[in-house]
Amino acid sequence: MASKPSIPKGTRDFSPTEVAKRQYIIQIIKSNFEKFGFQPIETPSFENSETLMGKYGEEGDRLIFKILNSGDYLSKANSEFLEAKDSTKLTASISEKALRYDLTVPFARYVVQHQSEIEFPFKRYQIQPVWRADRPQKGRFREFFQCDADVVGSKSLWQEVELVQLYDTVFTHLGLNGVTIKINNRKILSGIAEVIGASDKLIDFTVALDKLDKIGEDGVKKEMLEKGIAEEAIQKVQPLFNFTGTISEKIEKLAQLLASSAEGMKGVDELRFICDKVSELELKTAILDLDVTLARGLNYYTGAIFEVAAPKTVAMGSIGGGGRYDDLTGIFGLKNMSGVGISFGLDRIYLVLDELQLFPETVTASSKALFVNYGDNEAFYAMKAIQKLRAANIKVELYPDNVKVGKQFQYADKRNIPFAVLVGDQEMKSNTYALKNLVSGEQTEVDFEGLQNALLS
Repeated sequence: MASKPSIPKGTRDFSPTEVAKRQYIIQIIKSNFEKFGFQPIETPSFENSETLMGKYGEEGDRLIFKILNSGDYLSKANSEFLEAKDSTKLTASISEKALRYDLTVPFARYVVQHQSEIEFPFKRYQIQPVWRADRPQKGRFREFFQCDADVVGSKSLWQEVELVQLYDTVFTHLGLNGVTIKINNRKILSGIAEVIGASDKLIDFTVALDKLDKIGEDGVKKEMLEKGIAEEAIQKVQPLFNFTGTISEKIEKLAQLLASSAEGMKGVDELRFICDKVSELELKTAILDLDVTLARGLNYYTGAIFEVAAPKTVAMGSIGGGGRYDDLTGIFGLKNMSGVGISFGLDRIYLVLDELQLFPETVTASSKALFVNYGDNEAFYAMKAIQKLRAANIKVELYPDNVKVGKQFQYADKRNIPFAVLVGDQEMKSNTYALKNLVSGEQTEVDFEGLQNALLS
């Protein structure tokens, strides 16, 4: 007996209803990307390993899916590494390609490779799947879509202001009110590490601080100590664990704390500009909040950092994030190309909208009417009408087989098709159609114009 087929953990099949809902989200994101002036590009699902490795930190490198070389890859493997069972070094000799981990690094590669064809500043959006060898859990998958918008070739902070507005506009159109757009700045984190005397531990400091909402104050302090950050330094950042007040009040507190750090004060000035302008322009439904513990683990952010939290009524991690990277393309040889971008977490947004029942009923609407099949002559008569109705952008279909009418009605019921159109000898002679409302049971005889008007309404 053949075993039941399955799919890898962290991947999913999508039903027609789920696909319709996902496309609804994507269409709203896409239309607003374009409204804000972003242009679409696409990159390959896999890249050369050297393009991806070393760009996401040690933790990110572990989560990259490697692709084995084609053919007899072991014959070309380094025998020394093979005998020593050194998987890290062996991988480089048997795998030269990898599935993309995100869309940002491939985008940087794209910019460098096509720089002579691009008009800067270049505003691009990209909606494609990415892969991470992560532990699957709610809202976290090994294969998932990212929806990114980036601008490269401009250091203007107006880009950050616009990206905050873009987040607000998309979530407003999705009906997802009350999301919180958290903002911070890596220069502020660098400044804090400087004033507490832990500049050499910046990455360890920021990675631990970023986990405050997950492992709590004691957990963060414990991790910092384990990473070699002195107890005295940790005491100096104690105010950050209970950092309250309005955005303006928080910025002033940071200005006092970072007065001795030139780098930190740059971050304060950048935050003040972005937050002041967003406040004056006003957001529709989102809430902007300064979160000084926000660090994000990716190594390439150098300025503003964003993370979007779902409404507090839903237990969900971040549903978006991004930030400013001053020299991401430098890793591929193109220096001084500043950029900033944000990403929407499609899968988590889907789960939030589903839980809050925010998908419009029309999103999953099936065909408006099913034409019952009584035989080839009747089907041909029906197809003439179907052709005209589809030209009028009305979803209709013909049941393909001449089977019992009850079975055809059952099919319509399971597909949530609200109307059935019946055509027999009498309707063909009078050039009419019997339109049956499958919800109320009411049946009326109409001509084609009446049929079209009824289905349009």
